[in-house]
Amino acid sequence: MTQQSPLNPGDEAEPGTPGSGEDICPACDGAGAIEGATCETCGGTGKIVQGIGGG
Repeated sequence: MTQQSPLNPGDEAEPGTPGSGEDICPACDGAGAIEGATCETCGGTGKIVQGIGGG
């Protein structure tokens, strides 16, 4: 059984979902915090999971 990480508000898909990939959080520019507070978009990781490609 694999344990899934909880999704953060900025994530578009679960990690490992085909057609998705990690990217730097656009809200905190990868820092994981904004003005000393944990970034709510990425949950403090500095990364989001988003869809890639187009179609």
